[in-house]
Amino acid sequence: MKPTSSILAGVLGLFLMSAAMPALAEDKAKESTITGDAKCGKCALKETYKCQNVIQVEKDGKKSSYYLVKNEVSDKFHKNVCSETRKATATGTCKKVDGKLEFTAMKIDLAK
Repeated sequence: MKPTSSILAGVLGLFLMSAAMPALAEDKAKESTITGDAKCGKCALKETYKCQNVIQVEKDGKKSSYYLVKNEVSDKFHKNVCSETRKATATGTCKKVDGKLEFTAMKIDLAK
């Protein structure tokens, strides 16, 4: 009985690991850096209920808005853009949620 349960536990462990691997690889692949006009979604754009950082990037004549997820990095940077638009570069991960681009920043700097 004991060898059978050990084999079953091993197979189950391999199955769980293989199911998690594509999700980990997908998250890593989406890490990117964006540069554009950083502004407040509430004060400048009038699109959000509360203050939120938004970076608008223009590529090939098309403007995309990346709504920064509220975290420590985003909160510390907000004082730079609440009252004025500034050029900024952010590094993090992006995903589309309900038709909007949500960007989780790991680092944000004012562009030089």
